[in-house]
Amino acid sequence: MDYQGRTVVITGGTGGLGAAVVDALIAAGAICHVPYRGETAGKVFPHHGHKQVTHYPQIDLTDEDAVGGFYRQIPNLWASIHLAGGFAPGRIAAAGKSVLASQLDVNLMTCYLCCRSAVAAMATSSNGGRIVNVAARPALEWRSGAGMAAYAASKAAVAALTVALAEEVAKDNVLVNAVAPSILDTPANRAAMPKADHAAWPKVEDVAQTILFLASPANKVTRGAVVPVYGRT
Repeated sequence: MDYQGRTVVITGGTGGLGAAVVDALIAAGAICHVPYRGETAGKVFPHHGHKQVTHYPQIDLTDEDAVGGFYRQIPNLWASIHLAGGFAPGRIAAAGKSVLASQLDVNLMTCYLCCRSAVAAMATSSNGGRIVNVAARPALEWRSGAGMAAYAASKAAVAALTVALAEEVAKDNVLVNAVAPSILDTPANRAAMPKADHAAWPKVEDVAQTILFLASPANKVTRGAVVPVYGRT
């Protein structure tokens, strides 16, 4: 997949899946723009100082003005990949309104605002563009969201947004899709579930390849898909 000279935004690009996506984009020749929140500022980014990667600190992706201002800085946007989000487990008895509001904010609102600004940026190009969101297995298989209903609801909303937006902007040659991972094989997830069958979990590098195809110019016809990336789980 050739991204030579193409400009790509990756939200959540400093996380486990995000870093793998940025790795793959760099190898494909992309110019990467990675916004992040202030609390990440003290971390060492795996791509710090790389000539193809620009980091943008203090970008609150739940702030409409901040998101719009960020995207207006990005020239010739080709693809926008939205991996930012968060997970809050808990049975509904212990997860009140604040938990639901937080999950909607960090998962749905960030995705919605970035989609909106990306569409506006791509509207100025005759080449169209690509948008890839990240849902989750409970977004497709609702029963698997038992014990994490707020998270499942927020990711189901991301899936619905993806399909609706794909239909809305197809005529502008903007193809919108999403991936829906199960439990990703990351150090944090291994530490949280040490007795699980880690070999069956989808690897972030493999999920990154699915994302890269959906966001690439090689994808000419796929839109409105929420692609399961479950590994062998």
